[in-house]
Amino acid sequence: MSLQKAMTIAFVITALVLILNELAKKISSTTIITICIIAYLGISLYAYIMKTQLAFWILAIAVGMFQDPIQALSRSYFGKIIPAEKSGEYFGLYDIFGKGASILGTIIVSLVSQLTGNLNLSVSALSILFLIGLFLFRKAVRLNQKNSECGQTTNV
Repeated sequence: MSLQKAMTIAFVITALVLILNELAKKISSTTIITICIIAYLGISLYAYIMKTQLAFWILAIAVGMFQDPIQALSRSYFGKIIPAEKSGEYFGLYDIFGKGASILGTIIVSLVSQLTGNLNLSVSALSILFLIGLFLFRKAVRLNQKNSECGQTTNV
């Protein structure tokens, strides 16, 4: 890939990330996180039909566009809903689950690839994790909102 193409892609990704960050200021971070999870679900499903180098670059740009906002906003949201006095413990668990997700994702891609011989299908198999994550995240958001409405203390 030429330097010009790489610079163009970096510029596009940066612009799109800045747009998402501005949106996060106007609407709730939970909405942006939900959008990012749905986008990752779409990206993983798109991987199934990906056949050309152009399709790969589209996928790469999409991943780059959603990676930073979801990481930053999810850490921020997590920091708001955990007890401040136990933040070290909770962020330790957050880190362990992040590493576990990396291992689980790699295992799923490897297993599906070995069993089917289809790399596109193996990447698309990650969509199951995004569906589970979306369900659990939305359930946690509703639980947090319910606790806030009931007068239970939260840090949000």
